[in-house]
Amino acid sequence: MLHHISIAANDPQHVAEVLAELSQGQAIPFPHHEGSYIALTFDLHGTMIEVHPHGTELRPGEEGWLPSKSEASRYNAFHAAFSVSTSEEQIHQVAKREGWTVETCDRQGFFKVIEVWIENQQLLEFLPPTFAAQYLAFTNPHSLKQFLSRTAA
Repeated sequence: MLHHISIAANDPQHVAEVLAELSQGQAIPFPHHEGSYIALTFDLHGTMIEVHPHGTELRPGEEGWLPSKSEASRYNAFHAAFSVSTSEEQIHQVAKREGWTVETCDRQGFFKVIEVWIENQQLLEFLPPTFAAQYLAFTNPHSLKQFLSRTAA
């Protein structure tokens, strides 16, 4: 169960506010981490998205978040998928309003997701209710084992 993630953004407050809007939640400042914010979803799983200033680094053995001292790529390998009660149309409207790349994608007929590129550099996928139902049907243990047995043959 995923309960929270952290991402980087050029404008953490604004990004947290938009993510809170997409999840019908609320954005708040991250306590004790100036410049960082949290998008609260108020779901039954306690899902939260931490949004830190771009360049923030987490390092083992050190307390807290540190600003980076190097020039890093503005892209990374991280992404996450979130079930939301927001409609496909609303997700597209919000992303387009922000000037962010958004696309509904079909994952080989198994399920659909809406790719939203936060500030056009960080990928988050959103699953409105019908998409979430498809995703959960595909990823339930029985279905996933059937799929894996067919692809191994």
